[in-house]
Amino acid sequence: MKPNNQKPFKLFLVVGTSVFFGFFAWLALITYNLPGPESFDSRIVNQSTKIFARDEKTVLYEIHGEEKRTVVGFDQIPDVVKKATLAAEDAEFYQHPAFDIRSMFRGLVINPIFRGTSVQGGSTITQQLVKNTLLTPERTLTRKIKELILAIRFEKKYSKDQIFEFYLNQIPYGSNAYGIESASKTFFNKSVGELTLAEASYLVSLPKAPSYYSPYGSHLDKLKERQEYVLDRMKDFNWITEADSELAKKDEVEFSKQRFPIKAPHFVFFIKSLLEEMYDSQLIETGGLNVYTTLDWELQQVAEKAVFDGAERNDKTWNADNASLLAQNPKTGEILAMVGTRDYFNLEKQGNQNITLSTRQPGSSFKPFVYLKAFEKGYTPDSIMFDTPTEFTASCGPDIEQNTKPECYHPKNYDNQFRGPVSLRKSLAQSLNVPSVKLLYLVGIDQAIETARSFGLTTLDKDSTFYGLSLILGGGGVRLIDMVQAYSVLANDGVQNTQLALLKIKDNKNNVLFEAKPEQKKIFDSKYVRVLNSVLSDDASRVPTFQANGPLTVPGYQVAAKTGTSQDYRDAWTLGFSPTLAAGVWVGNNDYSEMKREAAGGMAAAPIWNDFMKQALPKFPKEDFFQAETLSSQKPMLDGSYVIQTETGPQVHDILFWIDKKNPLGPQPQNPENDPQFSNWEAGVKLWLTQNILSNNPSTQIYSQIFLLDPQDSSLVRSGESLKISAKISSITRLSRVEFYFNNKPVIVFEPTADNFYSVFFMPSQVLMRNEIYIRAVEESGRVMELRKEFSGV
Repeated sequence: MKPNNQKPFKLFLVVGTSVFFGFFAWLALITYNLPGPESFDSRIVNQSTKIFARDEKTVLYEIHGEEKRTVVGFDQIPDVVKKATLAAEDAEFYQHPAFDIRSMFRGLVINPIFRGTSVQGGSTITQQLVKNTLLTPERTLTRKIKELILAIRFEKKYSKDQIFEFYLNQIPYGSNAYGIESASKTFFNKSVGELTLAEASYLVSLPKAPSYYSPYGSHLDKLKERQEYVLDRMKDFNWITEADSELAKKDEVEFSKQRFPIKAPHFVFFIKSLLEEMYDSQLIETGGLNVYTTLDWELQQVAEKAVFDGAERNDKTWNADNASLLAQNPKTGEILAMVGTRDYFNLEKQGNQNITLSTRQPGSSFKPFVYLKAFEKGYTPDSIMFDTPTEFTASCGPDIEQNTKPECYHPKNYDNQFRGPVSLRKSLAQSLNVPSVKLLYLVGIDQAIETARSFGLTTLDKDSTFYGLSLILGGGGVRLIDMVQAYSVLANDGVQNTQLALLKIKDNKNNVLFEAKPEQKKIFDSKYVRVLNSVLSDDASRVPTFQANGPLTVPGYQVAAKTGTSQDYRDAWTLGFSPTLAAGVWVGNNDYSEMKREAAGGMAAAPIWNDFMKQALPKFPKEDFFQAETLSSQKPMLDGSYVIQTETGPQVHDILFWIDKKNPLGPQPQNPENDPQFSNWEAGVKLWLTQNILSNNPSTQIYSQIFLLDPQDSSLVRSGESLKISAKISSITRLSRVEFYFNNKPVIVFEPTADNFYSVFFMPSQVLMRNEIYIRAVEESGRVMELRKEFSGV
């Protein structure tokens, strides 16, 4: 019987055919749902949202999800980065097809069979792109074949330059940085176009093993080895010279600190909160938005240093370890600088809390809004209030020493001194409390709250009974961001601009999604705003409470300012402005602990405000306030006299005797004693009269009885021009003489007149930068009254 030689052949044929068709069936199966290159075009590439300063160049922060990415064009990537990448990953990328046969054979056959390693290696740039964008990361033969097939398809559809561009914008570099631009910003805090050869060779070393080679990890020696390997490869391919290679190896590259790259962090997260009100989180984190803000990076740095330095001083001096500052352009409403605390990253001091957005007690910095309303109602800067010990709870009676019940309210001034009759100008300029509380009563708490709310102090959301008369001393919580907005209205002549932090938002295709449309609104009559500004900028009237030419002034600039200190010394404030810049400073402790008892706004907050304004104002056009017109009511006490001549002779009473608070410009009240405050206020006046007038003490000066009518506040004394000085004097007894002086030189001596009005025109012999008018009035009793006032000269 002949052997059947056909059986092995048939078996081989059957097996071979089965394997052949099985292989192609398997190949068809694994490629059935394989995404094509078109899916690469249609996929959504996650891009970081960038927040820019107002110059549209300074990146403050990038908001991102798991992937922080900024896509850049191929022409924006310098040749040194491209060559370094090729040297590190695929030097013959432009010569071979989608795959490199030699590298593939080594990765698929040699390594698994002879070296016992897994299937890996041999990936070209095209294959790496496919692997990182369209495939899962497992290392299997199946995934490798999918990678190969997709790479071939890619190279049929796209050019080498396109694939290389995709690659450089897609691959991970570690630390959540995806793409070369994001990596450059993350590790070197610069754009890819600014990278040096040394920096580029370090950067392209990372994708091979981003965590292992991370400059923030523990394998810096291995990272250095790989960098030198890249430089050697570049030299071998004649892309750089040997000298270039050696210089780059010796270059001591400095990586960015691992603290996540952010500028103006409190402002950035304020912006982020605004974005979250407009868009969903996915668009913000992955949509590649370009957000253009109002922040001036140069001013922000000035503000940050002023706050940090000031907080360090205050920590040692006043037991106040934190401070906050916000600056705004009053003409546009744009926030220019925001510093929430001394150091955002100091978590021990709750540095990430943004105090500009926190509700705190404003102290006397709230007073200007009450005074402004008073001016509108008919009171003037010359109106007289008695600064005397006063009980404001009618049921408690006038005897303050006996009033120990919790409902009794008798505030004191910061220095525990009382000054008798004072003008509203001096009362506000020197931040006196008793006259201010009286003024709030006269204005009405409801009207004061309504005025404050119209200026933007919306946190005052309770009714008047909740706040009471302590409102004017800071009894209602406000936010620094709102206070700066309110003071900006004063700086802008009573006109309110919408407060802005966002200017424009564009999507990743440069389409405008949002553009600010600010609105202007007239909040208050400019006539009265100008009068208030003349008081807040009157440095002479601040003395002696505040130092002349102190931190509430800025040499060479006209500025208005007001300080504030909460009753419990937990908050110290300074708010101030020129016509071109408004800024506010808060000082205290984030945990609401008390500062030292002397830590007033003028001591703790004003130096920070002054430091910032001195550096910031030169960046703006120099501008003065509008001239204020003189207010006159034709009522003696409102116009500056507290000694009122009547048919029965001169009388001295508190203002409630002469003024009906419901109608200040109307007739004198017929029964002033019906006002519940009358008896307590009047008791203080009687006490003052007993101590100062009826005691017949010739050495006692009657406070603020000379009223300068000309020149008006903020007037300039001009060299070569005549100067008019006129004054009205209110006196208990007959005057013996009145003396006018200019810069310590006598001008004229008057005999007493019937109406106590005195005026003179004269030509000053010398005009200085700062000129003083001094008026001295002597009564027949020997009592002396004095007034000194400074005016700038030109």
